Amino acid sequence: MTNENNKDKKQCGEKRKAMFAYGIIQLGSNVISAVALSAIAFSFCSLKKESNIFNECVEEVQLSGKTFSNAVRYCNGG
Repeated sequence: MTNENNKDKKQCGEKRKAMFAYGIIQLGSNVISAVALSAIAFSFCSLKKESNIFNECVEEVQLSGKTFSNAVRYCNGG
């Protein structure tokens, strides 16, 4: 009888280790996803700043008398 109990405890311990590892892996993947999403959000912030600067450049160049297409070309570096 004790032999069977030891086998059951061993199997239960192995399952417990596997479930613990699974939980750790899930937690790690959630952390990685959160970091990736925050990096994407920060890149959108810098993209917004860049687009605002570009729009200001186009408006300034248009005020100097150039057409819209020439202003865009100028602000793109062309």
